[in-house]
Amino acid sequence: MGRTVAILIARLIFAGAFAMAAAFKFAGMADTAAYIAAAGFPVPLLLAWLAAIFEVGLVLAFLTGAFFSEAALLAAAYVIFLAFAFHGPSHWQGNQAEFGFFVDHFTFLAGLLFAAVHGPGERLTARNGLLWKDQAASAR
Repeated sequence: MGRTVAILIARLIFAGAFAMAAAFKFAGMADTAAYIAAAGFPVPLLLAWLAAIFEVGLVLAFLTGAFFSEAALLAAAYVIFLAFAFHGPSHWQGNQAEFGFFVDHFTFLAGLLFAAVHGPGERLTARNGLLWKDQAASAR
């Protein structure tokens, strides 16, 4: 029971983090695009919209458990990309807090990788995906 509760709480935390990120993007798409442009990326408004939509997809995967491991791996790659693109070493001189933001992304990465390997749990889970297999079905 404790394992199930821990897994469900972790899934809610992942979903909540990406839901907040998406909500902030949707609420201030122009500000998000300006932040992306300041980092030197082309077509910032398009990238802002794609990021927000991607984050909504991650939220759905974490809440339902569908394609959970795949979503966790994609989220891990996304989080590390964000760490280097927006908080990497080139940002540390101007603001030392950026180093803390950078390191925090690696903590998030560790959780996402752990989640990808262990799957969405056995409760409240849509049992489909390419990487994670239903343990009960495998045992039959």
